[in-house]
Amino acid sequence: MAGHRAGMKAVKEVTRAADEMGIQILTLYAFSTENWKRPRDEVDYLMRLPEEFLDRELQELQDNGVQVRLLGDPSALPPHTRRAVEIAVKRTEANKGLILNFALNYGGRAEIVRAVKDIAREVREGTLSPEEIDESLFASRLQTGALPDPDLLIRTSGELRISNFLLWQIAYAELWFTDVLWPDFTKEHLYEAVRAYQSRSRRLGAVEERPSTDARSGQ
Repeated sequence: MAGHRAGMKAVKEVTRAADEMGIQILTLYAFSTENWKRPRDEVDYLMRLPEEFLDRELQELQDNGVQVRLLGDPSALPPHTRRAVEIAVKRTEANKGLILNFALNYGGRAEIVRAVKDIAREVREGTLSPEEIDESLFASRLQTGALPDPDLLIRTSGELRISNFLLWQIAYAELWFTDVLWPDFTKEHLYEAVRAYQSRSRRLGAVEERPSTDARSGQ
C-alpha cells in the first residue's frame, strides 16, 4: 500500500516534469484489465487513489492547462472512482496544454477487440465496406483516436515486457527499460529516458539517411 501511495507522488512529479519539458502527451498505465486478479484489499486501495490524486491535484492541472483523458473501460470501475475521473475529464476538456492520459482498467488486446467489433458492426450495417479498412481507419477506432502514436515507451521496475499496453500504438515506439521502481521514479529519470530517446535514429522502417560523399573533395 505504501508503494502505491509513493507511486502517486511519482505521477505528480513526472506530470510536472513532462509539462515543463514541453511533452505534448503523457500516458500513464494506472490499472490494467489484468490487475483485477490482485487481492481484493489491494484493488480497493488502488481504486481510491485516482479519486485522492485528482481531488488534490485537479486545480493545479487546471491552472497549468493540462487536459485529463481516460483510456480503458470505465464501466467496471467503482462509482466513486469513475465519478472522480469523469469530473476531471469534464473540467479539463477545453485545456490546450499537456494531454494526460490515465490508462485505467485498460488492456491493449481488449482495445483492439473493441475496435474490430465496431468496424464489423459498421460493415454489417452497410456504412463501411471491407475495402475501406486500412491502418488509418483502424487506428481511428482505437481509444487514442486522432492522437499520434507514442514516440517513447518507458518501462520501470526491471520488467522486460510490454504488459498489454498500447499494443497497436507502440509499433515504432522507442523502448527504454530501467530497474528503477515506479515509486522511486523522478524527473531526473524522465530526463535520462528522453536523452536516450534523442540519441537514437528514428528510421521508422526506412534506410537511415547519410551525408552525401563527394569523392573529388574527399568530404
